[in-house]
Amino acid sequence: MKNDKTDIEELLEQGNTIQIHTQGYSMYPMFISGRDEAVIKQAVSADLKRGDVVLYRRKSGILVLHRIWKHKSDGFYMVGDNQTEIEGPLEDSQIKGVLLAFIRNGKYIETTQPFYRMLSRFWLFLRPFRNPIMKTAAGIKKVVQKIRRKER
Repeated sequence: MKNDKTDIEELLEQGNTIQIHTQGYSMYPMFISGRDEAVIKQAVSADLKRGDVVLYRRKSGILVLHRIWKHKSDGFYMVGDNQTEIEGPLEDSQIKGVLLAFIRNGKYIETTQPFYRMLSRFWLFLRPFRNPIMKTAAGIKKVVQKIRRKER
């Protein structure tokens, strides 16, 4: 029988803490693809709560790092920070790890920090409004860049 576990999953099951570069944009603005790193330990499903960022395996086989939207009797429901669609339910066995910290520009930021927890809760609250917020922010950025180019 073939072992479908990745080295990442095996390391987590052995009790190791891992550090990986993030890929993709589903967790933007928390993670910038290729720049930021995630520090992850093995997850204990009973300890997980709304707002935790977890590493899980989709039924399709892909490992994903997303935030817990809610936990119900039928499983976990997840959402990326740059998404509005909720995915789930996921079974406990699909959850592989939980984010302990992230590294941005060399700075180690723990997920237990009060400021991080506050921002996480606020961002979850804003889920229905994320698309208009992100579009507005992108529009403002374009205007600012245009003004800066004219000033040169």
